[in-house]
Amino acid sequence: MTTSPAPRIPEAVHRRRWAILGVLMLSLLIVVLDNSILNVAIKTIATPAPTGLGATQSEIEWAINSYTLVFAGLLFTAGLIGDRLGRKKVLLGGLVVFGIGSALAAESGSPGQLITYRAVMALGAAFVMPATLAVLMNVFERSEQPKAIGIWAGGVGLAIAIGPITGGALLDHFWWGSVFLINVPIVVVALALMVWLVPDSRDPRPGRLDPVGVVLSVLGLVLLVYGIIKGGELADFTDAKVLATIIAGVVVLIGFVVHEKRSDHPSLDVTYFRNKVFSAAMAAIALVFFALMGVTFFGVFYTQSVRGYSPLESGLLMLPLAAAQMIFAPRARLLVDRFGNRATTTAGMLLIAATLAAFAGFEADTPIWLLEVVFFLMGTGMAHIMTPTSVVIMQALPREKAGSASALSNTFRQVGGALGIAVLGSVLATSYRNGIEGRLGALPPGLRDTAGESIEATLGIAEKLGPRGQALVTPAYDAFLHAMHVTALWGTGVALIGAVVVAVFLPGKSPEAEAGEREPELISTGD
Repeated sequence: MTTSPAPRIPEAVHRRRWAILGVLMLSLLIVVLDNSILNVAIKTIATPAPTGLGATQSEIEWAINSYTLVFAGLLFTAGLIGDRLGRKKVLLGGLVVFGIGSALAAESGSPGQLITYRAVMALGAAFVMPATLAVLMNVFERSEQPKAIGIWAGGVGLAIAIGPITGGALLDHFWWGSVFLINVPIVVVALALMVWLVPDSRDPRPGRLDPVGVVLSVLGLVLLVYGIIKGGELADFTDAKVLATIIAGVVVLIGFVVHEKRSDHPSLDVTYFRNKVFSAAMAAIALVFFALMGVTFFGVFYTQSVRGYSPLESGLLMLPLAAAQMIFAPRARLLVDRFGNRATTTAGMLLIAATLAAFAGFEADTPIWLLEVVFFLMGTGMAHIMTPTSVVIMQALPREKAGSASALSNTFRQVGGALGIAVLGSVLATSYRNGIEGRLGALPPGLRDTAGESIEATLGIAEKLGPRGQALVTPAYDAFLHAMHVTALWGTGVALIGAVVVAVFLPGKSPEAEAGEREPELISTGD
């Protein structure tokens, strides 16, 4: 099947493979946990001091996206460094940096500091995420890899469950920074277990590093996302600065692709994308996270600002989504074995589209059990997308390139999520501002601009105005619900595009058979 037989996994490593998987999932846990905790803390951080930092909606978006963009931009290089130096070494180093960044973020005194320290956390996370999946591929035999990847994907569901509940409990009893400080003890435990259990592995023929490609990818993404977020903040995408920034970002990203095609040591090997199945799996991951991350962003404001739930209660409301992920992610391979990748993943994408469309019908008095059903179905759809596409991607490349394959998968997920937050967050901001502007005429110009930024800003000013401000509360709820409905429909459209992509390009037969047929071509082009 391959140009050279894969080396046999040592017996000592094979015996402790499931314990190693547990340690890898703990490392994965803190990376995913951080974002799921932050989702619950968004409203608190947006609250004025001393409760929060008084962050605007655009600052909140940057607190999320500073992490996402640095993470995505460095994943290519992190995967190559892990292949070159050893995956265990970069895992340990990444965890240390992530822990330091978490401690600094907990003590942030301003939104600007929080954004900066979140970027430091992302620097560490970029070395953790691809290494976990790369190590997994090197401690499990090929026949067990789909099962191990399913359990690994189920770990994401576990983090989704633990994150909001832990974050809500911390916010109920401690200051907002505790949601970041909680990462530190987890990092310490993970480091100790990793030193003890996890073997090191590397690519015997690693690629050279590509600093120019890294700079171009990060710069292009930052410019593009900044322009999109700024356009949403101003509710005007025709503004000259907004257009110039977006165009500059697109031009730099085109330059990145051209550089990668011409480079003899690219950080992103574009030859992998000649394979339509590989490309479709990548597109599916990017599109589903584009849709979901944007909707998750407004979901917190819906449950906390409109429905009045506490951070802990809001976290508990996410349990059905997490439970579905944990239940179905390890079992998704059974459906793939029976129905194939195409049918399983397409059904998952259509289910995601249906759940996003359901948000377009939610009102302030919608029975909460309906939200729970939607979250459970959303988690079910995610489980039947992530596991099949991850197996396709990881088995498309030879084991020695596991770090690169994992980095590519995570990069597309993070970039999709970042663009989802930027684009759908901007749709939300623009729709909200257009809906509330007509009710802010009695406010001074300075307050009028601030109040139009988000529902939290409007409600905060209404509270400061006392009885006079009560007239703003109901219009704020109405404007937000309308904006949420519009944003949900945008997300639905993106998920439907994803469904078409996977229905056309993913294979109908077993992933192992498809991967086996693809390997010779990819090895010859990749090396």
